[in-house]
Amino acid sequence: MKIRLFFLICLLSLGIMKAQVPEAGNVIPEYGATYHISSPDFKTDTSSVLKVVFDVNRNFASNEPNKLIETAARFLNMHEKAGVDLRNMEIALVVHGSAINDVLRDKFYTKKYPQTNSNPNLPLLDELTKHGVQVILCGQSAKHHKVTTEKAANDVKIALSAMTALVQLQNMDYRIINF
Repeated sequence: MKIRLFFLICLLSLGIMKAQVPEAGNVIPEYGATYHISSPDFKTDTSSVLKVVFDVNRNFASNEPNKLIETAARFLNMHEKAGVDLRNMEIALVVHGSAINDVLRDKFYTKKYPQTNSNPNLPLLDELTKHGVQVILCGQSAKHHKVTTEKAANDVKIALSAMTALVQLQNMDYRIINF
């Protein structure tokens, strides 16, 4: 009896483990893998416009993409798979604090992090901006960290401050996602 129970638990564990593998997305397959939720109790409104701003205020490991930036790719991938039209998703990243280094061009990133060969965030940022995601840099953090437009990645916009950008975007009905 105990052996059967043990094997049953093992089989269930294997099934659960297999179900917990994230899947690549259709929008940005290289980033933002998501888990399939077969029948959520809280239904996704696929007809509404989803306007979100991600507050990106810190960085992590210098040799991999910033998890907070990658969340925007996850958002796009997850909602597109759920049936939300890409035209109904308006996304902005407001980057400040230590995360400011994650928008540096390679030349400046490798000076800051000599153990790296390039900025791992640049391909992700490029994919995001190709899909209409706004990348807004805090001007106050930029000045403090001596990050100029020339040092920042393509398509990065500099705002007066992160506070200003966050308030203005929320005034335009963007909803803040803050982790």
